[in-house]
Amino acid sequence: MKWYVIAGEASGDLHGSNLIKELKKQDEKADFRFWGGDLMQEQAGKPVKHIKELAFMGFAEVIANLRTILGNIKFCKSDILNYQPDAIILIDYPGFNLRIAEFCKENGIPVLYYISPQVWAWKKGRVHKIKRIVDEMYTILPFEKDFYANYDYKVAYVGHPLIDAIQNFKESFNKDQFLKEHQLENKKVIALLPGSRKQEIKKKLPIMLKMTSQYPDFHFVIAGAPAIEETYYEQFNSNSNIQIIYNKTYALLETAYCALVTSGTATLETALFKVPEVVCYKGSPISYQIAKRVIDIKFISLVNLILDKELVTELIQHEFNEINLKKELDLILSGEKRKRVLDGYEELEKVLGGAGASALTASKMLKTIQDLKREK
Repeated sequence: MKWYVIAGEASGDLHGSNLIKELKKQDEKADFRFWGGDLMQEQAGKPVKHIKELAFMGFAEVIANLRTILGNIKFCKSDILNYQPDAIILIDYPGFNLRIAEFCKENGIPVLYYISPQVWAWKKGRVHKIKRIVDEMYTILPFEKDFYANYDYKVAYVGHPLIDAIQNFKESFNKDQFLKEHQLENKKVIALLPGSRKQEIKKKLPIMLKMTSQYPDFHFVIAGAPAIEETYYEQFNSNSNIQIIYNKTYALLETAYCALVTSGTATLETALFKVPEVVCYKGSPISYQIAKRVIDIKFISLVNLILDKELVTELIQHEFNEINLKKELDLILSGEKRKRVLDGYEELEKVLGGAGASALTASKMLKTIQDLKREK
């Protein structure tokens, strides 16, 4: 079968690569054309567009880059028609992908959506559009199935693909070798995950780096995003002893004692690696004020959302400052708070279920397309 896959962010690239890998196992004649990153490229060749060309974050940033985004949408539609896929697979990235889904539906191309847009957080009215234009939705968070059921829309809950990705990583990782390679053997590591976009890094990394002088007995290591050049990090990092390690976030989390993490998928990844964390969010004033008025959720981290309680501390906007960050970091370095977080991570893993999300999703997708072909 011919599959057209669109991922627009780093997390989508990870999950897209594992899904493509499973589709290739189950469909020997699978052919792929895709938008994604380096991981998807390893599985399916050169992308039509790389995620580094697509990553715009926040309301203000989207408006500033609207011409580029609209140009990408127009090009994508034309490219899909030229390729004539058996199905399109859309991975999260809703602002872009829901437009493409509508276009594909109008042109008779089956639409499979993997990793639901966060309609439960804001723009709940988009559920009605999703019901109309998406042939099958594959969700990865346990509460999403009930959410969609409230709108009389049946979705397929497949479990969270991060469990597979992390399990696969751990099987081949050599911790001692990594520590030796980066000269990290003599102190415990505090990982800094300031995000994968320049806008995120600019807002969060300077505050995170203020901790380095207060904890001399720890190694602070920045998880470098693949699309960000080292010179960009250096403008915030006056201490040459702070390492930046690129493309090895999982290795860093597997060796970290605790972490300071920007909101998003990284909060869940950190939890599944059993690393106590402080969740940090700081956006542009305009984006934050808009988000505060339209987003309807109790928490911003996936960890707390899935558990429906505050397990990890979230420092948001003005609360994300040097004083609060040091206070929360102290709490997860030792003592009761650290133990409570680690115990909560065990509960989180049980709620998410076991491994096998990518393989299950691939098999369901194949069956869906085969069933649709038989109905024609």
